[in-house]
Amino acid sequence: MRVESPLSQTLPETFRLRAGNFNLLVLRLLDPRPEAVLPALGDQFRRAPGFLRFAPIVIGLGDLEAAPEEVDFRALIEGLHALEIVPIGTSGGSAAMRKEALAAGLPPLRAVGGKDAEELPAAAPPPAAEPTEPAPAGPDFQGSGRSAMVVTEPVRSGQRIYAQGADLIVTGTVNPGAEVIADGNIHVYGALRGRAVAGAQDDTEARIFALHFDPELIAIAGFYAVREQLGDAPIGRPTQVRLDGEELRFAPLG
Repeated sequence: MRVESPLSQTLPETFRLRAGNFNLLVLRLLDPRPEAVLPALGDQFRRAPGFLRFAPIVIGLGDLEAAPEEVDFRALIEGLHALEIVPIGTSGGSAAMRKEALAAGLPPLRAVGGKDAEELPAAAPPPAAEPTEPAPAGPDFQGSGRSAMVVTEPVRSGQRIYAQGADLIVTGTVNPGAEVIADGNIHVYGALRGRAVAGAQDDTEARIFALHFDPELIAIAGFYAVREQLGDAPIGRPTQVRLDGEELRFAPLG
């Protein structure tokens, strides 16, 4: 009787490797000292609970002029982990600085095409808090060149809606603790009391419109502001938000 060796048997497939293309938030360091960066970062995130919790980020080194040894990458990594933020690599910076980061466990990352990773929006593509349907095909909305995803129910606390490749229209209220995200514009024909992220695929022309503007956080193309940073924005009134360079601008509607 012939007995087959286990090695001659066909084993079931256990994994596959595929190339992926992901958008990541870049934390651009303007100060090399973790003791300066971490408290300021923690203060920002305390103003927007849940924002970036366990999010993977890239450490941007391109704005630093410090010597490589002046950046304590190990302390920075430990501090980010304490804030429940997950650093996965670096972009930019000198070769010596990238070498120091690699020794601490942060490899240099490159974008598709071989260029260094660029700053990308904070929340795209987001993991949904609960399943949502992809943006349905539909007519272009207000000449944007995109279809529009329409949500007719209030967006509840803890819920996240993502309009991939589309504008997002919400006919009800976006409640505190809820998040609405769109690759294009966001229109809220009710109260915006949660978080709104427009231009999630780095579209700097995207805008946010709300009939009652009172958000926890807003962002366009990766540039964001929490409630305490809205300044003279027309809170509680019909408002539009646009990006001017790297600054968010607020204007009343009508």
